Amino acid sequence: MSGKRITLSNPHLKDLESDKLYHIGFTSSDNLKELFGDVKLVFLGGSSNRMRNFSQMLCEELKTNLNYDTEVQDFTKGDRFAMFKIGPIISASHGMGVPSASILICELIKLLYYAEATDVIFIRVGTSGGLGIDPGTVVVTRHAVNHNFKPVYEIPILGKTECFKTGTDEEVAKELISLAGEDIPVAYGDTICGNDFYEAQARLDGPFCDYTLEQKMQYLRDAYDAGVKNFEMECTAFTSLCLRAGIRAAVVCVALLNRLEGDQVSKGESYHIYEKRPLALVARYACKKLKNSLAK
Repeated sequence: MSGKRITLSNPHLKDLESDKLYHIGFTSSDNLKELFGDVKLVFLGGSSNRMRNFSQMLCEELKTNLNYDTEVQDFTKGDRFAMFKIGPIISASHGMGVPSASILICELIKLLYYAEATDVIFIRVGTSGGLGIDPGTVVVTRHAVNHNFKPVYEIPILGKTECFKTGTDEEVAKELISLAGEDIPVAYGDTICGNDFYEAQARLDGPFCDYTLEQKMQYLRDAYDAGVKNFEMECTAFTSLCLRAGIRAAVVCVALLNRLEGDQVSKGESYHIYEKRPLALVARYACKKLKNSLAK
């Protein structure tokens, strides 16, 4: 019985002789079904090195825990994004911020559509600024929200700002939370997608700032009261694009600091411990999913 296919809502694609997925180096004429038709999980993160290391870690986890014999295949073509395949899993970097991430997400959606992949789940992993939670806490996103705490992705199209709903998959989120265990502190709440790292996230340490400490703290308290647990810079686009394509999605980001207590991030020993936590959590999820599929 066939599974759920990815949905595209662009009637113009049928007019293309071959769709060039320019930024990831493939075309719809390539043998995508043979290469990627088996994909069930896609993990995305900002850093190329982080996703490369995660791919190797995941490969070892699958071998150790499931005796699953596989290797990391490097499908990186160019210097914009890195992309790897580990069995039925893609691990790729999307860069920083919505403009970069949306390019990769759109092209991966089309690639997996042309590959006729089914029942695919996308999960974004990364780091974030926490809100009212301890550093090192992994936030599983309930709603991806904009700066006004609304679950929408806003994008200018033909000179007009269009709004699209965001949406994470509650079942996937709860399953991820259930796998955390005592070694990974976890929180479930909303995530703000900032348009930049500094002013859009109410920081006081950027090159420009036209608001006071009191105004900053009031905004952060309002966000916390609205259910926000953290800030990052991709979640609204990520979840909205997945929703439009009929793809189940989740966002899993560790808080590097509590923004109610400061703005600056230090890359000390704790940082390297914290950044591995969301990767460890989604690796457990991948092992569970693959184990279930192998048992069928």
